[in-house]
Amino acid sequence: MNLPRHRILPQLALAFVVALPTASGTVLAASVDMKTIQREVVSHHDEAIKRLQDWIALPSIAAENRNSREGAEYMATLARDAGFQQVDIIETGGKPGVFATLDAGARKTVGLYFMYDVKQYDPAEWSSPPLEARLVDKPGFGKVIVGRGAVNQKGPESAFLAALHAIRTAGKKMPVNLVMVAEGEEEIGSPHIGQLVLRPEVQAALAKTIGVFMPSASQDADGGVTVSLGAKGVVELELVASGEKWGRGPAKDVHSSLKAMVDSPAWRLVKALGTLVSDDGNTITIDGYPVAPPISADERAMVAAAVATRDEGTAKKQLGVQHWIDDLDWQAANERLVSQPTVNIEGLVGGYTGPGGKTVLPHRAVAKIDMRLVPGMKKDDAVAALKAHLAKRGYGDIEVNVGGGYDPTSTRADARLIQAQIAVLARNRLKPSLWPRNAGSYPGFVFTGAPLDLASGHFGLGHGSGAHAPDEYYLIESTNPKIRGYDGAVMSFVEYLYELAK
Repeated sequence: MNLPRHRILPQLALAFVVALPTASGTVLAASVDMKTIQREVVSHHDEAIKRLQDWIALPSIAAENRNSREGAEYMATLARDAGFQQVDIIETGGKPGVFATLDAGARKTVGLYFMYDVKQYDPAEWSSPPLEARLVDKPGFGKVIVGRGAVNQKGPESAFLAALHAIRTAGKKMPVNLVMVAEGEEEIGSPHIGQLVLRPEVQAALAKTIGVFMPSASQDADGGVTVSLGAKGVVELELVASGEKWGRGPAKDVHSSLKAMVDSPAWRLVKALGTLVSDDGNTITIDGYPVAPPISADERAMVAAAVATRDEGTAKKQLGVQHWIDDLDWQAANERLVSQPTVNIEGLVGGYTGPGGKTVLPHRAVAKIDMRLVPGMKKDDAVAALKAHLAKRGYGDIEVNVGGGYDPTSTRADARLIQAQIAVLARNRLKPSLWPRNAGSYPGFVFTGAPLDLASGHFGLGHGSGAHAPDEYYLIESTNPKIRGYDGAVMSFVEYLYELAK
């Protein structure tokens, strides 16, 4: 059949050898014809895009207690439609999760981590409505879908599900068995992920897998690919200063003229925040805080190799920055990115924040904080140190309300899950950069830590950006031959499953 130019999958391998076990246990080389599966991907393209648009139209936002039940039910439906035979909604102390298994009678079993929740959004900040998932032209990339959750994480996840549909409609047997866990609280720090993953029947199913991966869009704006070996941990919390808890200051907002005789909880919070970091805000000064280990020689070598392929000017332009911390050079800044913990102020809330001024003395002020952790550090230790520090410095009245969080995660480069990614990328003439860990976070610790002790990571070709920001997008029809569009992303997952089956 003649394919529209935008649907052609550039540089994609259409056939390759997969090692299949025989009854005797020996390995038999068999050629897997990708052309038949590719035709199914292309012929069902519009159907897959509609499935993604419908998913984006249903935002599940844990922070707003919005559509969590509906989101779990929709996730369960998507899994059933993709061929999972057993699909259960699992109750937790928070939002429900989904546990699903697909038994293909295969020798290998692979774990999947999905999230069905998304971040909050303000429609006024978007160029098109964030729930309409419009297809728009993006110069330099092609046609993209714009919507909340487009790249984080519904676009890549929908592409993976489309891969399962394509394998089935092509009449092919699924090369591996699958175990999926999907949660609805990733965007608030996964506070109940353990109740989902370590539930006896879920843990038992995952224990049979060779590892757990999350579908992603791993190509950057230049088409390059990074294979990450882990992620930082995170703690999300609020620090709250109030006249009620302090015993000083007002119990309600009062006229600002009274500051001459009344203490200010807002200033108290600011002063407390100042004790957490150095004067420039870049070094953690919390008493007794867990100490990050120094960057290793292997990690430094990974960073050096990766940054040599990346353009510093482009990175600064994309981020809208002119300098790195301490005016570090490009390599040193990236070494710091992967190796250093952080204490970050996400937002400050207190008193009047509308247009113009309003002369009040607020009775309450809140700092929204996230703390990133590197391997060797534990979430509980970090929170305990923060509380003890505030008490020691005379700020014991300031509330520390932890919303969620988890420990860092790491996977060895020689893990089968990682080596399969590298093999698929090499087959597609892509040389990935190995990266010690993402500066962002995901709850991979629940897979890589005890009792499961599995490999975990992210994989998927394709491109998207704007996670957590306005105009989040996922590439659908690529005009850049170096970057895969939606169909190319789908085929990357097909290849990955067959590679994992080896």
